[in-house]
Amino acid sequence: MSRLDSFIRRMCAQRDCLNMAASMIEAVSGPVLELGLGNGRTFDHLRSILPNREIFVFDRQVAAHPDCVPDDKHLILGDIFETLPAALTSIGAPVALAHTDIGTGDAESNAKIASFLAQTLPGLMAADGIILSDQDLAPPGWTLQPLPDGVQPGRYYIYRR
Repeated sequence: MSRLDSFIRRMCAQRDCLNMAASMIEAVSGPVLELGLGNGRTFDHLRSILPNREIFVFDRQVAAHPDCVPDDKHLILGDIFETLPAALTSIGAPVALAHTDIGTGDAESNAKIASFLAQTLPGLMAADGIILSDQDLAPPGWTLQPLPDGVQPGRYYIYRR
């Protein structure tokens, strides 16, 4: 498979999983976390499918298209290992949906991030909240959910407590 085909499959899987997660949290109150702003495409999609939710975005630095950058209140810059543990006080409510797409391409770094997120995110989440990730987090006490049709296992992970 070409790198272009792989990228297209990854983006389609991400979109389909985000859309499914949005429907899964209809009855769950709380804001949304986007871990990794990147170029802002996912944040832009989240705000279009969840227009009545506050979306808080975490990243080390802004590199997104200017139209896809949240306001200062909803943008939390810095090292995720430092900013995420204190997130509940800054966002003010348990989280309905946490989307994480911060894989680095380095297996050792990804494992460290996944372990940190698996331990940290559950403490921020609302009851019946959803964690959607590009990494296999396997948060303790959470159940892996089925993926949307057409999304290959291992491409994305959806967890619910």
